[in-house]
Amino acid sequence: MAMDGAKLRAKMHGGERVIGTMTSFIRNPRWAGVYGRLGFDYVIVDSEHSPMSRAEGADLAAAFAWAGICPILRVPNTEPYEAIKGLDAGFHGVLVPYCESAEEVRAVVTAARHRPLKGAQHERVRDGKATLNEATAEYLASRNADKVLIIGIESQDAIENLEAILDVGGIDAIFIGPNDLSITLGIPDDFKNPKFIEAYQYIVDTAQKRGIPAGGHLFNEVLVNYWIDKGSRFILYNSDAGALQAGYSQVLSKLRGSEMAEEKSVL
Repeated sequence: MAMDGAKLRAKMHGGERVIGTMTSFIRNPRWAGVYGRLGFDYVIVDSEHSPMSRAEGADLAAAFAWAGICPILRVPNTEPYEAIKGLDAGFHGVLVPYCESAEEVRAVVTAARHRPLKGAQHERVRDGKATLNEATAEYLASRNADKVLIIGIESQDAIENLEAILDVGGIDAIFIGPNDLSITLGIPDDFKNPKFIEAYQYIVDTAQKRGIPAGGHLFNEVLVNYWIDKGSRFILYNSDAGALQAGYSQVLSKLRGSEMAEEKSVL
């Protein structure tokens, strides 16, 4: 089934599990057809840690949407206008990284859920100093109903503010950044550490109580299954570079093993 923002949001809020991956190196839109055949629900195009231009992103957004995968852009920071640019480029959703306060999240949610509202009126609505009339509120809600908003929880400060962040509303999923989270916890990349497991589980459980799926970017199938069993419904598995390396390495190790066996048999 072709997946767009509206259908992805319905799965997220309907208690279902969603499975996607991330691309950081892909630039050619023709790759979208390959991913479409794999059956992912969504693909996150990374513009935080890769030099992705807006034009390249727009081409990939169109290509992934055509291939039946919901295209989501990981924007570079929490600046609200970055989220708007991503949505205007054709992405069906945005992943906003490293959010740490309710104020940051409120600004992003207001920008994404009320676009194209701008200027002083936008600021008054964001700050709760003004409300929209019924016609405008219905128009903006309808226009943005299919837009997916994912918030990154990737630090100890974010965990401490998680309840207040979720109180903002308008969030469809929580992304856990394992690398950044483990660093801020003082245990870099120690994903088996009880301190990390406790923090990860707290995020998953706290979000799930609100009906919001949460999960991290994982490259290990064992870890993915572990966190599925622990209640994670937002599954972000591997990346373009990671999958390519893993696939080639597995086959090449077997081929090289066969070559070594042949050499021994000749000797």
